[in-house]
Amino acid sequence: MKLARLRRKLSAQLVAERAGMSRTTLRAIENGEAGVTLGAYANVLMCLGLENDLARIGRDDELGRKIQDAGLSTKARAVQKVPL
Repeated sequence: MKLARLRRKLSAQLVAERAGMSRTTLRAIENGEAGVTLGAYANVLMCLGLENDLARIGRDDELGRKIQDAGLSTKARAVQKVPL
């Protein structure tokens, strides 16, 4: 996101103001820090004109899907073994 902001020659202060957040939060987003809400990311993407890219996050995450599917099948078996 930082590169996108710099390419557009926008200051951190301006993007933070337009996104309705502090410069500290914008810095956290640009540094990929944990704990920033998805809504904050969406606001910055909108300010940069990249809101359509939000739908692309994790779209082709083949490894993530395999991991998730493996966990789901394990959980499904565990649920079946639990007596009611």
